[in-house]
Amino acid sequence: MKKKILVEGMSCMHCVNHVSEALKEIGAKDVEVNLEKKLATAEISDNITDDAIKLAIEDAGYDVVNIEKA
Repeated sequence: MKKKILVEGMSCMHCVNHVSEALKEIGAKDVEVNLEKKLATAEISDNITDDAIKLAIEDAGYDVVNIEKA
């Protein structure tokens, strides 16, 4: 299922790469991260919880504000 993730704390393309890699490490596909919109979108399988998404991004050093179905 496609998810939209609002991410705070990104300030450059290195941040975008960190968030993208964090999502890919938990199995997300078709990951796109938009720095200006502070938004990540990804195809995420049903067995990956929102808590797992949040933890992966927070472990990379960023704050998850919201996760919703896209």
